[in-house]
Amino acid sequence: MPDLFEILHTTRAMRRLKPDPVPDELIRKILEAGAAAANGGNFQRWRFLVVKDPAIKQAVQVWYKKAFDEVVGPRYARSAPPPGVTQERYARQHAAVEYLTEHFHEAPVWIVACLEEGTAAPNRWSGASIYPAVQNMLLAARALGLGSTLTTRHLLYEKEAEAALGLPPGVHSYAILPIGWPMGNFGPVGRGDLSQIVFQDRWGEAYPAVAAE
Repeated sequence: MPDLFEILHTTRAMRRLKPDPVPDELIRKILEAGAAAANGGNFQRWRFLVVKDPAIKQAVQVWYKKAFDEVVGPRYARSAPPPGVTQERYARQHAAVEYLTEHFHEAPVWIVACLEEGTAAPNRWSGASIYPAVQNMLLAARALGLGSTLTTRHLLYEKEAEAALGLPPGVHSYAILPIGWPMGNFGPVGRGDLSQIVFQDRWGEAYPAVAAE
């Protein structure tokens, strides 16, 4: 088992997944990690839908691919690499995104991260009660040697995708985690330098510990 900081620095998006089955006991460990996360008021309004049914996944896949064709694909085509990522690596990322688009429904297990919100509309602080759980699950998957990625693309067709998932009124999805054995290797994440993103006291003023590096 790798240590915490190795897990943190090597949990990158794994979009190429084998269709091989994943043992239920490993999925349970991932779900338990999610349920250990912080959430607003400890109300635990999260709900996790584990999807294995091929018909459900294929129904969602239709909207997932439509979102790629209309929004995500064109955005990748016209955007420059983010900080810390070479053009070559960015092209590989785009290819992996295309692969996931075509094979999303083949991932053996999905975990759909949801919040039970009743009549309340999702707002800016809703994510504080679900995304920590999502990150815990991604880290747990990495620790177990499983690949995954946080994807929210289905929300571009939220009503249609959530209907395909069979979510009841008052429940909203915030992410889908496709989980499977990775085809590639875990490795360091591509990120920009801290000097580009860390300030102290005033916006734009360098954080001394970073500036000194």
